[in-house]
Amino acid sequence: MNLTYEQNKRYSRQLVMKEIGESGQKKLLSSSVLVIGAGGLGSPALMYLASAGVGTIGIADADEVDVSNLQRQVIHNCADIGKAKVESAKEKINKLNPDVNVKTYKTYVNSENIAELISDYDFVLDCTDNFGSKFLINDYCVKAEKPFCHAGVVGFEGQLMTYIPHKSPCYRCVFEDEPKAGDVPLPKEVGVISAACGVTGSLQAMEAIKFLLSKGELLCGYMLIYNALNASFRKIKLPKQNPNCKACAKQA
Repeated sequence: MNLTYEQNKRYSRQLVMKEIGESGQKKLLSSSVLVIGAGGLGSPALMYLASAGVGTIGIADADEVDVSNLQRQVIHNCADIGKAKVESAKEKINKLNPDVNVKTYKTYVNSENIAELISDYDFVLDCTDNFGSKFLINDYCVKAEKPFCHAGVVGFEGQLMTYIPHKSPCYRCVFEDEPKAGDVPLPKEVGVISAACGVTGSLQAMEAIKFLLSKGELLCGYMLIYNALNASFRKIKLPKQNPNCKACAKQA
């Protein structure tokens, strides 16, 4: 596959980078990422994956755009209210970069469909906002040996970590079990500042791009904490895989 004249122009700022070049750009164009959740985290992640030239992007989300989403879900706008989020996001990506093949899944991700959803993708981004989905994504990605990046945002703080099969602890190693309802506040209960979603979702896209290019150091075995109020990042080393983990103990 040779890059077209248009592609050479479009990706010129990446092609001059020694870490990417033409071979790296071809890798991105032939790669695939599934983004689960087209909201506050998924919005910036999707836009940056598309602009970088990731060839196939899947979007899984069951919701429609609501006016309350527009404060942080920047891939949508007023004209999209009432429209399926996956279709709204696809339209923006298609306008941004026609190179990208966008696949949409207007569905709640659950135990009956997740194995099939993740099977065709090189990397998965967990951009959901509830613990049930996060543990589900973790458990099935671990089972399928599928690398993924988890992220979450509450208030002014974001966190993310990347799981690579056989190389790092998984989400369940760190948090063990889904908390009971009411034990941990959710973003809709305590609020979230929009730009914190932008920073954290962009970092997720960067993790995916680094993985696809096989460049740099991933947040594999680390949790990155971003605090917007004091403009700080903390990179916390996670413990090794939990030998009793319900998800990945057999893969340790």
